[in-house]
Amino acid sequence: MGPIRGYKKRKKIDKRTEENGSGSGSAGPVDWWDEFSKRINGFQSPSKSLDKFEQVFRITRKTFNYICSLVKEDLTAKSREFTFLNGKVLSLHDQVAVALRRLGSGDSLVTVADSFGLNHSTVSQVTWRFVEAMEESGLQHLKWPSSESEMTKIKSKFEKIRGLPNCCGVTETTHIMMLLPSSDPSSNVWLDHEKNHSMILQVVVDPEMRFLDIVTGWPGKMQDWVVFQSSNFYKLCERGERLNGKKLQLSEGSEIREYIIGDAGFPLLPYLIVPYEGQELSEPKAQFNKWHSATQMVAHRALARLKEMWRIIHGVMWRPDKHRLPRIILVCCLLHNIIIDLEDEAQDDIPLSHEHDPDYQQQICESVDIKGVYLRDKLSLYLSGRLPS
Repeated sequence: MGPIRGYKKRKKIDKRTEENGSGSGSAGPVDWWDEFSKRINGFQSPSKSLDKFEQVFRITRKTFNYICSLVKEDLTAKSREFTFLNGKVLSLHDQVAVALRRLGSGDSLVTVADSFGLNHSTVSQVTWRFVEAMEESGLQHLKWPSSESEMTKIKSKFEKIRGLPNCCGVTETTHIMMLLPSSDPSSNVWLDHEKNHSMILQVVVDPEMRFLDIVTGWPGKMQDWVVFQSSNFYKLCERGERLNGKKLQLSEGSEIREYIIGDAGFPLLPYLIVPYEGQELSEPKAQFNKWHSATQMVAHRALARLKEMWRIIHGVMWRPDKHRLPRIILVCCLLHNIIIDLEDEAQDDIPLSHEHDPDYQQQICESVDIKGVYLRDKLSLYLSGRLPS
């Protein structure tokens, strides 16, 4: 039940993409897809196979091949061989395709198994092997920026959205809903304030909707600020080991530190800026809230895209393994980032939404740090052009 944090382990992105042909935009042997597509119910004709490939997986062949390269060592090193119902052994590409379809479609094990000509237990085992492999090989795609130049680019892109200077990220919380047996007393632990059983995913995103930090595994009943203050990100900030980069001078004698922003469900801290509360706000404060909200939308869109793309965590999951679910969520976040890192063109056809928790009311945290008050007021005055020079 403990938090899963994607930035703890780091690996350099290797050149396996080129070695496996992903640089050319292929998805492994061409005849693999032609043969595999014939097994998928509803895809009778082999023509226009590229379009069909992107219809099924919603990623390009280049991205698919890169993912195969990441998990190849783990998926081919196992002694266990999986087979289709006709006895044919699943290749590396077959296994990745089955796992991505299970994670991406959100269909039941039986539905995925029937569509591919597999036993449902095979779909379950192949998907879990893929999740374990991605946990080890994909973590380099989820990390906090390690250089000043990386962070400078992030700050610049955030400032271009609505003018917030020196902003390093946006934090947001979403709920992964579950259907749990009412007869099990332990199910009440997962009952949240909207009377749903759910697990929390809390993220920090960059301006391109990339996840820089995640925490998951906590019951949905926990308040947003409690989850945040239980996170390693919070502890690093409190120790001065994160958001500790260059300060930005706004005017003579006035400078601001690095910070992230969050909605009203988070505490106002020296490094976490939330909107002003109240009905009758001054013009600078009301305008600040509009700029803040527009920037916050990046995180809303990121989580909406995550759930839309990896539909296993969209909607209501039927009696999931609550020890495995955080690891599945992590891998979905890794895949989300990989698609962004590889600039996957198939994503251009997916409409952007900002609804990731439509049935949840906004939480309100009233915790306020005086240093956060000073920073927010300074930002408000600066953005309204009223900061003394």
